[in-house]
Amino acid sequence: MLATWRTTDEVFRFAFDGRFRVPLGLVGVTPSTAWVRVADGGLQVRFGPWALATPLGNIAGTEVTGPFSVWRGIGTRLSLADRGLTFSTNVNAGLCVRFREPVPGLEPTGLLRHPGVTLTVADPDALARALAA
Repeated sequence: MLATWRTTDEVFRFAFDGRFRVPLGLVGVTPSTAWVRVADGGLQVRFGPWALATPLGNIAGTEVTGPFSVWRGIGTRLSLADRGLTFSTNVNAGLCVRFREPVPGLEPTGLLRHPGVTLTVADPDALARALAA
C-alpha cells in the first residue's frame, strides 16, 4: 500500500491596523514582509527583518488571545516574564503558539530562545487549524 502524504502550503497574512502601518514600515514590517507559512512540515514566520522557523512537531499548542493594549500589542515584543515573543500588527487578536523546545527568533545569533510566539494574523483560527492538521 502506498503512503499518502499531506502537503500543506498555506500562507497567512498579518492583519495590519492602518494607524500603525507607517511606524511598522519604518522598521521594515510591511504587508509584503510579514507573513506566516505552514509548509513542508514546518512553521515559518517572517516579520520584517525578524524570522522564526520550527518543525510542526515542535508545536505544543495554540490559543487565540487578545485584545491587547497598544503598548503590548504593536511591533516586536519580548516578554520579560517568560521570554515569549510577539509579532504584532494590530491590537484585536492573535494566535499564541507554544513550543515544546524554545526557538530563536528575535536576535541574530540564536542564543536567545523563545518558548512561544504570538502572531496577529488576519485569521488566527485558521492558522490554529493549519497547525493542528
